[in-house]
Amino acid sequence: MNRRPHEAGQATRGAGHGGCLADAIRPFHVMEILARARQLEASGRSIVHLEIGEPDFPTPEAVNAAAVRFLAGGQVRYTPAAGLPELRERIAGYYAERYGVAVAPQRIFLTPGASGAFSLALAVALSPGRRVMLADPGYPCYSNFVRLYSGDPHAVPVGPEQEFHLNAASCRAHRGGDVPVAISASPSNPTGTVMRAAVLRELVEWFEAEQGILISDEIYHGLEYGGRSASALEFGEHAFVVNSFSKYFGMTGWRLGWVVVPEAYTAAVERVAQNIFISAPTISQYAALAAFSEECLAELERRRRAFEARRDFLWGELVKLGFGVPVQPSGAFYIYADCSPFTEDSAEFASSLLERAGVAVTPGKDFGAQAPERYLRFAYTADVPVLREAVERIRRFVAG
Repeated sequence: MNRRPHEAGQATRGAGHGGCLADAIRPFHVMEILARARQLEASGRSIVHLEIGEPDFPTPEAVNAAAVRFLAGGQVRYTPAAGLPELRERIAGYYAERYGVAVAPQRIFLTPGASGAFSLALAVALSPGRRVMLADPGYPCYSNFVRLYSGDPHAVPVGPEQEFHLNAASCRAHRGGDVPVAISASPSNPTGTVMRAAVLRELVEWFEAEQGILISDEIYHGLEYGGRSASALEFGEHAFVVNSFSKYFGMTGWRLGWVVVPEAYTAAVERVAQNIFISAPTISQYAALAAFSEECLAELERRRRAFEARRDFLWGELVKLGFGVPVQPSGAFYIYADCSPFTEDSAEFASSLLERAGVAVTPGKDFGAQAPERYLRFAYTADVPVLREAVERIRRFVAG
């Protein structure tokens, strides 16, 4: 199939009320919850944080040790724009080991976090006004990224019957324009659901047949509680695949992600990378080499099992309290719970829960327009004793 890269979108004037694209960027409401929670803590209140999607485990020791060794050499310089060659090769090996797929290291680009990966993919995928299909509910920053690259974010309602995921049928119905473009995510934020392999296969194959552009967000891969998540790379070579060292590898503050780029786009992506961030953080890249060591992977598996135990506990307790969880959360570290038995306004419920009970959670309005007033996102990024305290506080709160 003959493919040509699309030109990067150019900024347009007048996109927001103040005449610049930044005015169109919507706020992330969870940050308001976090700010208020910290305010309450500063006043002496005890707050249980279930609002932020950041693992509570420290950076794996093998990664820290590798960073210290690198710093001792005193040569912290730029790497090539595409990233450290040794790390690109190691990630390619990881795809072979975990997914059984061969990925040329030249298609792998190291980026400042997964955000940098989305920047590269969208810069070469979008032209002004091009529609990008996004699952609703979904991660709120997707639509903001699309706006920054002059695209048109288009919400596709997904519910329990689709396990909160895009599929080929929904994309066919919502495509718009000559080139279908979508961002899919599995495991999902905010729902914690994992896309079935057959659904992902059909999605990838439809985009291949339509010569469309699919960006597959796989940053929570490794954090599954059942079978392994499938990668879009198992079913085709033309999807952009985004991943990160932040979630499974526990390296949030190191700001290191990557994107696997279709062969036709590698030259364009390298030019964009050279211009917008020169290279990903050098120390983070050298440290990340140790993330694939046998020692580190064994530690990450222990952490995955701990997350699974947390999921089992919190999921079970929320259901006992009367919250609805229509689809089993089998990945990431989120539970998207229906709070309509207790309230008609999840945002007001979340605010009151924080003020009166000291439990911080994220209201559904952060994640789209698909019944946001019904849902709350709980992040189980705290140990079971902390979750037990949260459950007890919620129990007292809903009992009045």
